[in-house]
Amino acid sequence: QSYPVPASGDESGFEPIFDGNTLKGWEGDPKYWRVEQGCLVGEVTPETILKQNSFIIWRGGVTRDFELKVEYRVSAQGNSGINYRSVELPGQPWAMKGYQADIEGQDRWTGQVYEERGRTFLALRGQVTHATDGGKREIIASPGDAKELQAWVKKEDWNQYHLIIRGNVLMHILNGHVMSVVIDDDTKERRFDGMLGVQVHVGPPMKIEYRNFRLKKL
Repeated sequence: QSYPVPASGDESGFEPIFDGNTLKGWEGDPKYWRVEQGCLVGEVTPETILKQNSFIIWRGGVTRDFELKVEYRVSAQGNSGINYRSVELPGQPWAMKGYQADIEGQDRWTGQVYEERGRTFLALRGQVTHATDGGKREIIASPGDAKELQAWVKKEDWNQYHLIIRGNVLMHILNGHVMSVVIDDDTKERRFDGMLGVQVHVGPPMKIEYRNFRLKKL
């Protein structure tokens, strides 16, 4: 059972950034990333256990103010994420630093706003936070109870992420439910542009599949 695709009117301005057949426009370690049955697949096997998180990076442009819609399916032990407005780390192949829409299979972090190799947890699922200078974060509102929001996440099945990233406001929506929001007023650490990429994570063997990447520039 796949998540229903919204009415076509909701798709105006969205452009596909993954063709479903090739890795054209994307660059990552072929040991971990491939295309299979219309999906961008990241897989870690017992023979390819990671020492650090490895990203496949979209080379088609820079993410500034945008909306992204994408469907994903993750294995029970899987851990992944969608990085945006991020930078590549020099001297460390396929490593990224920056904002991340978290994905995993253990009911822990999916939906949150995380900052990879940066300030870490910016807003957990069920939080609207205000980030200010000096790494301070204050919870200012809630879109719902974290456990109740988790119940909308489908286990080992297809989910739709919808990111709305505009100025200093970062909103993560999953299957039509707001999961987390950050208002980022940390003037030293925040970023307004950068690269987009998706991740395979250190830990046990895992599989992540993505399909139907659509990007709309705002």
